[in-house]
Formats: sequence, structure tokens, C-alpha cells
Amino acid sequence: MKRLLIVHHTVSPALQEMYEAVRAGATTDEIEGVEVIARPALTAAAVDVLEADGVVLGTPVNIGYISGALKHFFDQIYYPCLEATVGRPYAAYLHSGSDATGAVRAIDAITTGLRWRRIRPPLVVTGPPGRAELEQCWELGAIAAAELAA
Repeated sequence: MKRLLIVHHTVSPALQEMYEAVRAGATTDEIEGVEVIARPALTAAAVDVLEADGVVLGTPVNIGYISGALKHFFDQIYYPCLEATVGRPYAAYLHSGSDATGAVRAIDAITTGLRWRRIRPPLVVTGPPGRAELEQCWELGAIAAAELAA
């Protein structure tokens, strides 16, 4: 069975809604053969990434950058996963109060260094997520899981 790892830093009600929608999409009954594992960014470890076949990253945008927790996650897994996870598919969702350009650039730079493969552009939600944004989160989770099931 394939394994999808959701690494998230869920610190607000908006991010909780987004995380739940991503997880619901990833665990939809239409997708079979994919186990979904979720880990908070501060506790996710290299072994979680090494055991996963794909990754979804979730973070708030803090002062124009990814959360310190997600940065810590990347700092912890970078070298142990550098060679073993080349080509790993990933997706990302971010919640921002305004501009997320720096956070998206940081995720792109780090995942490029890891040589991971982005399966879709990062989903950025600015302000409170509405129905349309939560549907996009659901779709992101479903696409990430379907990528592994294929």
C-alpha cells in the first residue's frame, strides 16, 4: 500500500479547516490503496518521509515566510532524505493574511534542493477560507492521493 504523508502546522481555525479538507480529499472512498498519515510539522521526522511515497505540506504564512515549524521539519529531514527521496511527489497548501510570495518561494527552493516533484502549484488561501477554497483543499488532497494510487 502506498503512503501519503501530510506534514502540517495547524495553528488557527482557518488552517484547521484547510487541513481537514485536504485530509478528507486524500481519504475519499474513490481512491484505494493509499494510506494517509498526518504529522504535525514539529514532530514529523525523516523516517516519516522515508516511509512515505508522497507528501503534502501545510503551513501558515508568517511574516511572508513559511512557519518556523515547517522550516524546522525541513531542517531535520533535509540531509537524511536528500538522496533517498529524489522524485518524491509533493503538494502544498498555505494560509496567509496577505502576501504569500516569500513562503511559496521558500517551499519551491527547499523542495528543489531535495529534488522533489511538485504535482500542482501551491494552493494559497488568503483570509478566511470559504466554500470554494475548502473545495480546492479537498481537491489537493484527492489529487495527491490519486497520484500515488495511479
